[in-house]
Amino acid sequence: MPTRVRDPQNRQEEFSNFHPTNPAASCIIGGIMSEAAVTRPNLPEYSVSEIAAALKRTVEDAFPFVRVRGEISNLKFQSSGHIYFDLKDDKACLNAVVWKMTARLLKLRPEQGLEVICTGRVTTYLGSSRYQIVVEQIELAGIGALMAMLEERKKRLAAEGLFADARKKRLPFLPEVIGVITSPTGAVIRDIMHRLEARFPRRVLLWPVAVQGERAAGEVAAAIRGFNAAPANGPVPRPDLLIVARGGGSVEDLMAFNEEIVVRAAAESTIPLISAVGHETDTTLIDFVADRRAPTPTAAAEMAVPVRTELLSQTLDFHRRISNCFLRGLTQRRTHLASLARVLPRSDQLFAPPRQRLDYASDNLGRALLKNLQIHRRGFGDASAMLRPGSMQRQVVACRERVSALGDRLVRCKRARMAERQAQLESVARILETVSYRNVLERGFTLVRGNDGELKRRAANLSSGEELIITFADESTSAVAIGPPRQPLHRSGRPKKIVKEQGNLF
Repeated sequence: MPTRVRDPQNRQEEFSNFHPTNPAASCIIGGIMSEAAVTRPNLPEYSVSEIAAALKRTVEDAFPFVRVRGEISNLKFQSSGHIYFDLKDDKACLNAVVWKMTARLLKLRPEQGLEVICTGRVTTYLGSSRYQIVVEQIELAGIGALMAMLEERKKRLAAEGLFADARKKRLPFLPEVIGVITSPTGAVIRDIMHRLEARFPRRVLLWPVAVQGERAAGEVAAAIRGFNAAPANGPVPRPDLLIVARGGGSVEDLMAFNEEIVVRAAAESTIPLISAVGHETDTTLIDFVADRRAPTPTAAAEMAVPVRTELLSQTLDFHRRISNCFLRGLTQRRTHLASLARVLPRSDQLFAPPRQRLDYASDNLGRALLKNLQIHRRGFGDASAMLRPGSMQRQVVACRERVSALGDRLVRCKRARMAERQAQLESVARILETVSYRNVLERGFTLVRGNDGELKRRAANLSSGEELIITFADESTSAVAIGPPRQPLHRSGRPKKIVKEQGNLF
């Protein structure tokens, strides 16, 4: 039976009647032909796009703005800037998408496994016949989920070693410049300044930041890195100590100091840092990575500098103790010196033995000089006797005779050595003559060489017409080889087999 096609102008009316509660529509969508559908063969035909568009309008009209609670899974950050993930509970799963412009404004960055409440509108994606929620805002699903997220982030940062005690730096005893990172309008900066003024006035540099809200984490991290990047001798002095401070508040109010960007900036700081966020019972992640944690901003100021009056009092006490120790030591040494002086002998007793030795030495000095003069006079007489003319001539004659005898011995030794070497040379020459090939030539043999001087040992090595040099016992002459080459022989004298090479198949 031919199908009746309705006028396109009436399609809008049919779309308005298309609803899941309509039995006829239900049977078409489900693909099951009920008895009602069989009895109505003139139902209109729709394209897939028309059906998908009708469903999209129905879903968007029914759920224009909803809040959905679930756990984030299959989280994907696209290079285009869009964010895709699934919201799931123990029974169902809902696709979710955050467009690029919305993702920049999110207060909470999506994380895998985080339980959140997403606010947005439900729509359908025509390309795959699925429904999804276009997220406009993401919130944590209660304090429990927030604390679970913070605990997971704490474990992950601790595994990287950011909270290790080995990397924490010691605070300077008396910093010249203190950098404070906090809000300029709150009571925190006034408490810190008042406490520093009371304890030990120091120069303070304030870096104003927001301590709550969306931009707080970025500004605090930028302030920490900015103080560390300041040159040592620049127009603005580089702080010797940093204080990151904020007043008390709820967990949500202190979330900026739990952000990973702030924790990593504090860990990278080369300047010692004190964390003074919240009251004594408040704990944030920056407290674990800071070099020192203060329960309150006022306590941070007390950690930063000592009390000036206490230092003065301690200095005066040290001066008094040093003076007393010096005077006591001087008195003890004076007493000790007096005790030593009492046990020392008198001066006449000290100088009597040396004076007596001097007297003995003066008495022996005259006799020693006379004896020394006699010894030198005797030695001079012996030397003058040796220098007489007759004695010198006899010594010269004796030396000349000795030199002549030594010369004769040298000549005889040289002649004997030359005769011995000549006899050895003649013996070696006779042995060389015995093994020389010229004796063989004397017996009638000849030596055959080629023009290149190569020795010809076999007739098989000669070729017809080759020029040869034949050496006899007396002289050498040239010759030419005539006749076909003979078969090469082995060293044993038997003919050598010639193996023909295999021909080329190509």
